Amino acid sequence: MFRAPMNPGLFIAFEGIEGSGKSTQQIRLAEHLERLGHDVVCTREPGGTATGDRIRAVLLDPALAELTPTTEMLLFAASRAQHVRELLRPALARGAVVLCDRYLHSSLAYQAWARRLGRDAVLAANAPAVDGLLPGLVLLLDMPVQDAFSRAAERGRLDRIEQAGRAFHDAVRAGFHAERELDPTRFCTIDATGSADAVFEQVLAAVAPRLGLVS
Repeated sequence: MFRAPMNPGLFIAFEGIEGSGKSTQQIRLAEHLERLGHDVVCTREPGGTATGDRIRAVLLDPALAELTPTTEMLLFAASRAQHVRELLRPALARGAVVLCDRYLHSSLAYQAWARRLGRDAVLAANAPAVDGLLPGLVLLLDMPVQDAFSRAAERGRLDRIEQAGRAFHDAVRAGFHAERELDPTRFCTIDATGSADAVFEQVLAAVAPRLGLVS
């Protein structure tokens, strides 16, 4: 259903459950690559564009508990469609390294597996959104749900998705593991239980061969 991206840039997606440290590691990697002279674009989903940010506000609003799983899936896909065309493809076309906090595999983990909509439904909804664009590397920051919950709670008020129960987030983590097994060459699993420095060492080790970096 999807074709490999044909562009000179490198597209890296950070994936994982809530509180796994994706944003922290994305920022650290961006700063490191920029110091080395790379053109780096940091972005996130849902969001990344003015349209996507408005959709994000709806998706994460705790007051909108009535959103159905199908509505949620389609809103994520709508945000992604704008993101791909407005930001991701132009950045990759000019040779940038694009670091994205969540992408298609989050929709698969959250909506296909945890919301039980099924992979076929989620892939079909996202086919026109991604338009063939897949990350060259998926960094899966993995840790036990209870540990991630503790981190997320420290940030304060939880959003609509973070407020879902433990069973839901266990299913999300299992969904990411299932996606990794289905696409092992694209995924690199990062043990996110250690310090930020220890996690970043793993991130850098995974990215270095893709960019020809030397220690």
